[in-house]
Amino acid sequence: MIVFMFLSIFAPKNTEIMLKKIRITLSIICFILITLLFLDFTGTLHAWFGWMAKLQFLPAILALNIGIIALLVVLTLLLGRVYCSVICPLGIFQDIVARIGRRGKKLPYTFSPAKSWLRYGVLALFIISLIAGVSAIVSLLDPYGAYGRMANHLFLPVWLWGNNLLALIAERADNYTFYTVDVWIKSLPTFIIAMITFVVVVFLAWRNGRTYCNAICPVGTFLGLISRFSFFQIRIDEQKCKKCNLCARSCKASCIDFKETRVDNSRCVTCMNCIEKCNNHAIDYKFGYPTFRKLKSVQKQSLSAETRKGRKAFLIAPVIMAASALKAQVIPKATDIKMDGGLAEILPKKSPDRLTPLTPAGSLSARNMKQHCTACQLCVTVCPTGVLRPSNALDTFMQPMMSYERGYCRPECVKCAAVCPSSAIQIITKEEKSSTQIGHAVWTHGLCITLTDEIQCDTCAHHCPTDAITMVPSVPGDERSLKIPAINEELCIGCGACEYLCPSRPFSAIRVEGHPIHKII
Repeated sequence: MIVFMFLSIFAPKNTEIMLKKIRITLSIICFILITLLFLDFTGTLHAWFGWMAKLQFLPAILALNIGIIALLVVLTLLLGRVYCSVICPLGIFQDIVARIGRRGKKLPYTFSPAKSWLRYGVLALFIISLIAGVSAIVSLLDPYGAYGRMANHLFLPVWLWGNNLLALIAERADNYTFYTVDVWIKSLPTFIIAMITFVVVVFLAWRNGRTYCNAICPVGTFLGLISRFSFFQIRIDEQKCKKCNLCARSCKASCIDFKETRVDNSRCVTCMNCIEKCNNHAIDYKFGYPTFRKLKSVQKQSLSAETRKGRKAFLIAPVIMAASALKAQVIPKATDIKMDGGLAEILPKKSPDRLTPLTPAGSLSARNMKQHCTACQLCVTVCPTGVLRPSNALDTFMQPMMSYERGYCRPECVKCAAVCPSSAIQIITKEEKSSTQIGHAVWTHGLCITLTDEIQCDTCAHHCPTDAITMVPSVPGDERSLKIPAINEELCIGCGACEYLCPSRPFSAIRVEGHPIHKII
């Protein structure tokens, strides 16, 4: 970014093209690395490039990372909305789609007046939801979280299928560098939301560039308020301008009014396409403070009464989410489980109806998780045992929750805490996790095969990492009777090993209930 300022002040006239090439190079690097963070199910890349997720605007706000917030604000004040065109993955994704969509069209765009009522209305809704703790709306509108869900639910399965294909080929050559992984839909409602977001963003970008970015995105609108006063701006020289419309037809932000020779810097993302297309050298990207007052006056006069009124308007229309909460599962009686030859039919595990949801160690409490999580799905991607998946509950919609049908939360694994960019899951050591109680196990008498099938089973006690489960006689005082589990809640950390490994199907005889506030034992 320092290169931008240096070349803008001291470099010759034609170096705006060089600045454009630098911007494109930086944006491609950022986009590839951030996308790989969402595709890296091993969590290896996060040790090197995890800091890029922390550069995103909303995670920095939720993590109260004052340094990152100040950096982005100062960057916007100096150079304009380069965050949207270089750092934000959803913004760069729109540029890629727009570039594909305009193939064969030399000048595909047209000037579009700012839809201020929509922009500022969505921003107001976003701020109100953020303050009120309505996490579902915040997550839906956050551009970083939206791209994360697209990457996790749409791009990651394709990546995993490719990995499995390589693993199959390598295995036939006696090479085990790759290993197969399960590909499954972690949450149908979140998958639908990701698909809808993908379709909307692609449709708008294909038709007219950054429509989503400049009409809906609250982060873009907020940074647009700052970029109005940025020191470096795209400017049009009225004396040189021939009003040929080339600049407006090449502006993917649709923010150049060639008739008024004006650039709406609140929507301009400094892509510099207009500079490249101008044959009269009437457009440049220069230090704009000496003409600041004049520019501000011209812009203010050009705003219509309707636009000024739109800034104060609030978006009243409700946000409709294409999701539904999963119906609560009713634990069946032992007599309802089908039997075949004396052995229980092998059925897939089902999630029990937990009274309190489980949140990962490091999240401190369910409330902290709800207030700080952007539902970007990074933690869901790197979870090695498939414990984390998006929630379907309305109050924590799309945020990660824990369930133990496919695995349990290993006490030595801290990958989710290592990748979280918003401090919803704070960094903890392996020792701290092993002593953090996120919940406790509860035994269901009517589901335990020791009692239903009269077969001794001590799987839960045998695999408990904290020795919180001991086997005691089912008949008090009779040491020869079958043993049943007794749980010491003071020692249980809620890892779910007992629930996952319990042979009872489809519901485990022992389940984990979450704690609203975690504690150290």
